[in-house]
Amino acid sequence: MRVREVIAFKNYFEDFLLDQPQKVQDKIFKIIEAIETLERVPSNYLKHLAGTDGLYEARIQLGSNIWRVFCFFDGDKLVILMNGFQKKTQKTPKNQIDKALNIMSEYYEQKGRENGN
Repeated sequence: MRVREVIAFKNYFEDFLLDQPQKVQDKIFKIIEAIETLERVPSNYLKHLAGTDGLYEARIQLGSNIWRVFCFFDGDKLVILMNGFQKKTQKTPKNQIDKALNIMSEYYEQKGRENGN
């Protein structure tokens, strides 16, 4: 049973996903399923990024390779999937965080226009 809905905003997530090998895509879908169905999502699957206002990263690991997909909640049930990248360093690159924050702003601007605000 789903406890939250997960959607992708525009084509950012799909573009990232289609660039990944099938095994990685399968693992990403397993993590998304966990985010949708688990009441409490373990932090090794979904973690808030310190120093940001509501930005999370879905964490995918396959062998020694690591990928991150940025997302955020809209209300308490909706996770909007955004850009992703393969992580090669200990620290999440600032340019990737900035890109995700820009996409989050774009989402809320579009939502505001659709709601007539």
